[in-house]
Amino acid sequence: MLFAVRAVSKINKIAIPPLLREIAAVFNAHGKQVFLVGGAVRDMLRGTSHVDWDLASDARPEEVMAIFPVVIPTGIKHGTVTIRYKKHSIEVTTYRRDGDYGDGRHPDRIEYASGIEEDLSRRDFTMNAIAAELPGGRILDPYCGRADIENRFIRCVGKAEDRLNEDGLRALRALRFASQLSFDIDEELLQAIKSNPEMIHPVSIERVKLEFDKIIASDKPSTALLYMEKCGLLRLILPELLRCRGVEQKGYHRFDVLDHSLLACDYAARNGYRQSVRIAALFHDIGKPKTAKRGDSGVWTFYNHETASADITRSIMTRLRYSNAEIDETAHLVREHMFNYTPSWSESAVRRFVRRAGEKNLSALFDLRRADSFGMTGAEPPLDMLFDFQDAINSTLAKGRALSLKDLAVNGKDLMQAGIPCGKRMGLILGQLLEAVLDDPDLNTKEKLLEIALAYAGQN
Repeated sequence: MLFAVRAVSKINKIAIPPLLREIAAVFNAHGKQVFLVGGAVRDMLRGTSHVDWDLASDARPEEVMAIFPVVIPTGIKHGTVTIRYKKHSIEVTTYRRDGDYGDGRHPDRIEYASGIEEDLSRRDFTMNAIAAELPGGRILDPYCGRADIENRFIRCVGKAEDRLNEDGLRALRALRFASQLSFDIDEELLQAIKSNPEMIHPVSIERVKLEFDKIIASDKPSTALLYMEKCGLLRLILPELLRCRGVEQKGYHRFDVLDHSLLACDYAARNGYRQSVRIAALFHDIGKPKTAKRGDSGVWTFYNHETASADITRSIMTRLRYSNAEIDETAHLVREHMFNYTPSWSESAVRRFVRRAGEKNLSALFDLRRADSFGMTGAEPPLDMLFDFQDAINSTLAKGRALSLKDLAVNGKDLMQAGIPCGKRMGLILGQLLEAVLDDPDLNTKEKLLEIALAYAGQN
């Protein structure tokens, strides 16, 4: 892959935060070296902030535990401990070299390395194989990571095939970084992923989910997702989404279902919508391949695809180990995304929509509809796209907000005192009372509802 080469900065130091200088002084006072490594150095060189600090040192874990008063042995078998210092947690890993990766994920053994240069040689990508000496901030860059950062390029340390065979998660991490950083990917790295996408199999589903979340949280998720399609990872991780490729939807849509979904997801990301809306935007039409039917006129239809899409969304998120609350919220947005408001809707219809959708979900559902609209044509939807509907909702709810059984002016205890026995019949009557109030909020008084309830009870 060709990329534009820019001059590499001659700056060989970065500014070190005071807290890290304090920690470095403790190491140095005990005759130990310490370096800032990993994403923090990369992001400082990019001019962006980084919340986590990872350190590498020639101090062994037991030495770090002796130097600092509060140290947690978070990964001591890999040479890693966590210092608690002034309410901050900072990971410190002893310089190390890794042995063979028999399981395609973790080294069979680790050995302590002689210096920081050898430690950097085991890193995944050149942009992550840069160290800053503490406390001064002098940069060590044995693999030209600064050049790759400035040229917005993701390249492996050493041979790409070797790095990926060591740890299958690195393939997905590379694609995630492309979305997060807007970087290009080295052709050798792309080919190494494409030649063996099955390297992802030993990776735990929890780690895959974490990378997927970071992709969705990036500014342009489609970058990684299209790379996943190209390299064969989409087939292994999200086969349901890949089935949307080539599913045409002529009419209102310019794009096939997959490109439409990617555009919708990018729009949700670009506008800062919450994670559930971004995932819903990606999956909202994922049921269209299953529901596609060609009519007599040759036009494809996708009746009830929102129901199929919600079911598939629930299946994918369950497989990826999302929480029940996350699954319920996202699948609900997908199921409800096909609302079609017109000014002819009655107040009763508006109230029933709010009850079904959930008042707390309206903002997210409207965000999803805007993302869906953008995905149809790639054009920004009108600013006032949903203003009329929002006005109708506000006006209707101002006249009465009884949208669930708990909002009724009576409850089961009131009905029992009126002579209606507890049980299934009472539940049906309460449901009928809610339907009556949805039609006419003025009925939501204890006197009127008890009268209606007794009438229902007498009829049955």
